[in-house]
Amino acid sequence: MKILVANLGSTSLKYRLFDFTGAGERMLTRGGFERVSDYPAVINSCLAQLKEGGWIQNESDLAAVGFKPIIARGITGCVRMDDKVLAAMEVCNELAPAHNPPYVNGVRMFAKRMPGTPLIGLFETAFYQWAPEAAMRYAVPESWFEAGVRRWGYHGASHKFIAERSAELLGREDVAERTRQLYVNGGQSPVQSPDLRVISCHLGGSSSITGIQNGVGIGNSLGMSPQSGLPHNNRVGELDSFALPFMMRTTGLKVEEAERILCSESGLKALSGGYNDLRDIVAQAGAGNERAKMALAVLAHQARHWIGSYFLQLNGVDALVFTAGIGENNAAMRATICARLENLGIVLDAEVNQATQSKEAVISSPASRVQVMVIPTNEELVIAREAKRYLDTHRS
Repeated sequence: MKILVANLGSTSLKYRLFDFTGAGERMLTRGGFERVSDYPAVINSCLAQLKEGGWIQNESDLAAVGFKPIIARGITGCVRMDDKVLAAMEVCNELAPAHNPPYVNGVRMFAKRMPGTPLIGLFETAFYQWAPEAAMRYAVPESWFEAGVRRWGYHGASHKFIAERSAELLGREDVAERTRQLYVNGGQSPVQSPDLRVISCHLGGSSSITGIQNGVGIGNSLGMSPQSGLPHNNRVGELDSFALPFMMRTTGLKVEEAERILCSESGLKALSGGYNDLRDIVAQAGAGNERAKMALAVLAHQARHWIGSYFLQLNGVDALVFTAGIGENNAAMRATICARLENLGIVLDAEVNQATQSKEAVISSPASRVQVMVIPTNEELVIAREAKRYLDTHRS
């Protein structure tokens, strides 16, 4: 069974092709396109590359195409990306203006190009279906809550992969297996097992931190929209709800311009003075740029804030995991986040941490009560697995 996973952006398409043969699984190939202006042509090019590489003979060799949609009104989990789901996503376009529209348009183009191929989406919100209600509520009127004003949580595929892989590395295959089955059980609360507590730090262009108990997400730093939580490369992160009406009343700011600023001109870009790539910010900070230094300090401070929150909610932690672009590659940021936490049982091995980049490793000292790990994330594999399970459980 071959499953193509397509990661859609407003001007990009990245893909990976997976093969599930018997009990095995492997990635066959990967590729991508940037600065896309003609999506139908790029989809054709993607399929042509798979044929030219000998990975498929024609589109019928693909059992499904998997996607990573963000949010839809009243829908989560792993679902067939039909017209009902796409319409529910469009209702939420204003919550995820940089994500939902490209996915809706891209899926429709895939459907037109490959009408006989199942299109299956694993929503980023799915990993938090079993989080305690108190962790996901805002203190707003019930009518607001019923309209969708609540914490949803995102980066679910990434944090689910970390939940599975960290359990394996900690010798808890029982938890890893139950985590793999989360979306198959029809939304019922998963079976609990002896306590395993993990904090997953997905730090990249978009960042979030999740507490994981026995393989289940108990909450996420991202709230109602992907603009919340930690500061992102150019999106604001956490912001007092009265900041927007204050700026609109005192400066005449229009809502459309405010949305553009919060989604495109804020976050690390605003703090650093125009730099939204952490590599550039680090270089500027090294050259003495005080605003760049502040951007790094704010990111680390917010990461520690959320790690502390989940440390308390979990009543301690067995593993602290760093993943995604910054988490996997920036040793200095990991060291800053973990500094002076020895009373919590977190002690890094400075040399191992410094030498670890884009590879799986335990970077904590042998004296550390908490295992600190770097685990490269693999969202695409999680999506492919869930698409396969969806097909297996919906066969007539």
